[in-house]
Amino acid sequence: MAGLLKAPAAAAGAVGLFTRLQTSTPKVNAFSTSQYLHQVAGPVWNLGRLNHVAIAVPDLEKATAFYKNVLRAQVSEVVPIPEHGVSVVFVNLGNTKMELLHPLGNNSPIAGFLQKNKAGGMHHVCIEVDNINAAVMDLKEKKIRSLSEDPKIGAHGKPVIFLHPKDCGGVLVELEQA
Repeated sequence: MAGLLKAPAAAAGAVGLFTRLQTSTPKVNAFSTSQYLHQVAGPVWNLGRLNHVAIAVPDLEKATAFYKNVLRAQVSEVVPIPEHGVSVVFVNLGNTKMELLHPLGNNSPIAGFLQKNKAGGMHHVCIEVDNINAAVMDLKEKKIRSLSEDPKIGAHGKPVIFLHPKDCGGVLVELEQA
C-alpha cells in the first residue's frame, strides 16, 4: 500500500518536470542568417524516388523465370549494357523496379561481386535526382567519392553515377537523372 501512495507523488514530480521542460525558454546561440545560407549554399538539386534495387544473380535466366513464372511479375527482355559490363532484366513492381544484374564478360564488376557472393545478392540502390550534374558537383564538394569522374549513360538511357559505398554507409548508391 505504501508503494501505491508513492506512485502518485512520483508521477506528480514527473509531470512538474515535464511542465518545466515545456515552458523553459531554450538558449539560442547567435547564428547569423548569412552564416546559415553559406553552409547550405551550393548547386541546387533534389533527391527523388527510389528507381530500383539491383540484385546480382549468377544465373540470369533462372532468376528471370522465378520473378516471371513463380511471382508472376512483369519482366523486361535481357538488355546487354557493354559500357557497364552487365546484362540486365528489369522486374516491374509498380511503385519501383528490381534490376537483375549478370556479368557481361569476365571484366564485369558483377563478376567480381559474384565471386565473393556465389548465390548473388543485393548490389546497389538507385535513386533519382533532378539535376545529376549539380548533384555530382555538390557531392564532390562534400568529399563524397564517386566510382567514375563523370556520369555515364545507364540502362534507362539516362546519365548515372555510382557513389562509393565507404562514403554511403556501406551501400553502393547509384544516382540517375530523373
